[in-house]
Amino acid sequence: MPAMSQLGTSRAQALAERLKINSATTLDLRGSTIGGSGALALAEALKTNSTLTTLDLSRNSIEDNGALVIAEALKTNSTLTTLSLAGNSIEGNGALALAETLVTNSTLLTLDLQVNSIEGNGALALAEAFKTNSILTTLDLQSNSIEDNGALALAEALKTNSTLTNLNLGYNSIEGNGALALAEALKSNSTLTILDLQGNSIGDNGTLALAEALKTNSTLTTLALGINSIEGNGALALSEALKTNSTLTTLDLTDNKIGDVGALELAEALKSNSTLTTLDLEGNSIEDSGALALAEAFKTNSTLTNLALTDNKIGDVGALALAEALKTNTNLTTLSLANNSIESNGALALAETIKANSTLTTLNLGYNSIGGNGALALAEALRTNSTLTTLDIQGNSIEGSGTLALAEALKTNSTLTTLKLGLNRMEGKEALALAETLKTNSTLTTLSLANNSIESNGALALAEALKSNSTLTTLDLRMTSIDGNGALALAEALKTNSTLSTLLLTGNKIGDVGALALAEALKSNTTLTTLVMINTSIWYQGLLAFSEAFKTNSTLATLELRQNMIEDTAAMAFSEARKTNSILTTLELQRYLFRENEVQALAEAIKNDSTLAALDLGYNSIEDNGALALAKALKTNSTLTTLSLAGNSITYNGALALAESLKTNSTLTTLDLQINSIGDNGSQALFEALKTNSTLTTLDLWGNLIGSNGALTLSEALKTNSTLNTLYLQNNSIRADGALAISDGLKTNSALTTLDLWGNSIGDNGALVLSEALKINSTLTTLDLPRNRIGDDGALALSEALKTNSTLTILNLWRNSIGDSGALALSGALRTNSTLATLDLGYNLIGDIGALVMAEALKMNSSLVTLNLVGNPIGYNETRSLLQVSQDVRFIVGH
Repeated sequence: MPAMSQLGTSRAQALAERLKINSATTLDLRGSTIGGSGALALAEALKTNSTLTTLDLSRNSIEDNGALVIAEALKTNSTLTTLSLAGNSIEGNGALALAETLVTNSTLLTLDLQVNSIEGNGALALAEAFKTNSILTTLDLQSNSIEDNGALALAEALKTNSTLTNLNLGYNSIEGNGALALAEALKSNSTLTILDLQGNSIGDNGTLALAEALKTNSTLTTLALGINSIEGNGALALSEALKTNSTLTTLDLTDNKIGDVGALELAEALKSNSTLTTLDLEGNSIEDSGALALAEAFKTNSTLTNLALTDNKIGDVGALALAEALKTNTNLTTLSLANNSIESNGALALAETIKANSTLTTLNLGYNSIGGNGALALAEALRTNSTLTTLDIQGNSIEGSGTLALAEALKTNSTLTTLKLGLNRMEGKEALALAETLKTNSTLTTLSLANNSIESNGALALAEALKSNSTLTTLDLRMTSIDGNGALALAEALKTNSTLSTLLLTGNKIGDVGALALAEALKSNTTLTTLVMINTSIWYQGLLAFSEAFKTNSTLATLELRQNMIEDTAAMAFSEARKTNSILTTLELQRYLFRENEVQALAEAIKNDSTLAALDLGYNSIEDNGALALAKALKTNSTLTTLSLAGNSITYNGALALAESLKTNSTLTTLDLQINSIGDNGSQALFEALKTNSTLTTLDLWGNLIGSNGALTLSEALKTNSTLNTLYLQNNSIRADGALAISDGLKTNSALTTLDLWGNSIGDNGALVLSEALKINSTLTTLDLPRNRIGDDGALALSEALKTNSTLTILNLWRNSIGDSGALALSGALRTNSTLATLDLGYNLIGDIGALVMAEALKMNSSLVTLNLVGNPIGYNETRSLLQVSQDVRFIVGH
């Protein structure tokens, strides 16, 4: 079965009934908002279904209850082999239920649980299941919070498990101890082939342990260690392992700090290693000496095929060395050197090599400074080269002569499929030359000319070429100074062209003239699926024309028209077209100056719309009547999951109507009402609706004149609501009384993970009551309290809470009035707290004494990753003390 967009609970139930008798093998329900009820219906069907092998329920808000029923169904289902439950807010209970199922299930091979809220206990349960499960081969736990305890449990299971081949633990707050445990497991495990640990904090110590394991492990083929604070010592250990390891084929060290020292060590290993095929060293502060060492290694290495050195500083010296190595190297196929300060000499050397090289297929030199001479040399190389398929030289100031030479070369070159020339000071004559090439070239599929000045003459030439070209599928003309005439020509080409699927025209002044022509072309064109026209000076006639085209066009899936100026009648016509068009899923109409009557027409269209999932009407002028119309539509619409009405002058009446719709709507998950004027009364209505609504997960009420009365109603809602996990209340007037009410609700709430109270003047008393809630609450992970007049007393109260709280990972106290006494209290908490990862104390009143006690506390803290002390009166010596205390903490200091 095909993917379903925004299916909703009721249709999920109907689909479940069909599954009981249907013979489908694959069901893709990604982002369909089926919720717990829909999951229950599908689970019942799975108990009797005997054909389905793949089920994707990612991004469906099924939560623990949905996971529980799916897990129960898997105990009897005997055909499902692949299950994705990614992005479903599954926590401990859901993980426990799935783990219990894995003990007896004998068919499931792949389980995807990434982007959930599984912590150490959930990982422990899954680990216990793996000790006996002999079927599962792939487990994805990326972007959860299993930390070291979860990693330790999984590592223990790996010692006996003999089937798992792919384990993804990226972005899980795993540190050195977790890596050490996994390394021990790798010494005896003989089945795991892929281990992903990117985005953790294993550092050099964890890397040393893993490297030691690689010396004896003989099955691991892929190891991802990007973004892990690995430096030279870690790279040294890995290089030693590579000298003897004979199975690892992919090593990812993206965005670490290995520098030239680390590059030299890895290069030495490459001279003898004969299995590694992919090495990613992007963003590692490697300069020319590191590149020289790697180049020397390539002269003898015979296995590496993919090398990424993007975002380093190898310069021309490094490029020349690599070019020389490529003359004898016959295995490298992909070389990424973007943003490396390479100039024309480096490009000339690489071009000379490409003439004879017969293996390189992808070369990325984007955002260097190769200039026209560098482009001329590359063009000359393309005349004889017969293997390169992708060339990226955007952002290189190649200008006229370089582009003309490339265009000429493409007339005879028959292998290049992707050419990126954006941001290169090109004009119309260069576009004309490329257009001539497109008339005869039969291999190029993607051409990017973004951020040049080809103007309408260039667009006319390209359009003429599109009439006969039959291979180009993607054309990027963003910010190229095209006006209505250029768009008119492109539209004419679209009437006959049968291959182009993506056209990007953002930031051009095509106006209504161009929009009318493009809309007319859409009536007959059957291949274009994506058209992006953000900020293109479209007014009334343009949108009116598109609305007519949508009545017959059945292929365009994405149309972006943000930041245009569309008037009443056109908006209504567009709304009318939505009633018959069933392709578009996302509609962005931000800053169009829509008013109430246009929104009423749009609301009428979406009452029974069956595809639209996201609607952005931010910063128009819909006011209360527009909100009323949309609220009415929400009562019957069953597909919309995201609605943004920011900056629309909505007051109490509009908020009341939206609140009423939330009581029955079962699909909306995100509602953005920031910068309106709903006040206490409007917020009370919305919070009252939260008592019965079971689907909304994100509510943004920033800047809405909400005071303590609104907070009181919110408190009551928090006591019963079990789905809202993110609440933004910045820049309101909650104050201490409101904070007291919210704190009371937090003591029993078990769903909210993010609370933003920025700029609410809660003061020390507000911080005190929130700290009391933090002692009991076990779900809140992010608390934002900047600009709240919190002083030392408030910091003291919060620090007491941090001593026992084990879930908060981010605490933001920026721009308050916390001094040395407050810093002393917080440092005491940091000595015992093991979960807080980010503490923002920027622009407070912390001096030298506070900095020193923080430095001492961090010697015993193992969880903090980022500490912001910028804008505090801290002296030079004390700043040095902080910077020297730990390599694992990212400090932000200064004035």
